[in-house]
Amino acid sequence: MARSITDGPMVSSNPMLRVVGLVGCLAVTAIHVIDQGGIPGSKDPGYIQALYYLLEIVGVVAAALLLTRYARSGWLLSLGVAAGPVVGYVLSRGPGLPHYTDDIGNWGEPLGIISLLVEGILLIAATTSLLPAPNRMQQVTQSVQGT
Repeated sequence: MARSITDGPMVSSNPMLRVVGLVGCLAVTAIHVIDQGGIPGSKDPGYIQALYYLLEIVGVVAAALLLTRYARSGWLLSLGVAAGPVVGYVLSRGPGLPHYTDDIGNWGEPLGIISLLVEGILLIAATTSLLPAPNRMQQVTQSVQGT
């Protein structure tokens, strides 16, 4: 499968992985729009709302980049789209966040569980796409050595 120069030799061009990434990014975005009550939504305190907006924007941008020759950038952003909410989930349900203690102990919220599943799949897809496969690593080594 062809890779663009901007992807570099270390990025998978597997179209199925790109579809999983695209759907994953858009699903994470949709889940957070639903959780905040739509667009523009409301999530207090203000910094939580700002983080939701940031996640939603980055999720759409990452999905769009996965459709272009800049897939590597899309995958890198996808890592943040996947990992950021997981960290937020753990912190908000565990010790809580400043001025945001409503979700402490609420580990079983259905939308939160769905979000974790989607984020886990997205994290696996992004990591798989960015890590070199043995045959790709061999190709890179050969091209660097000029053989």
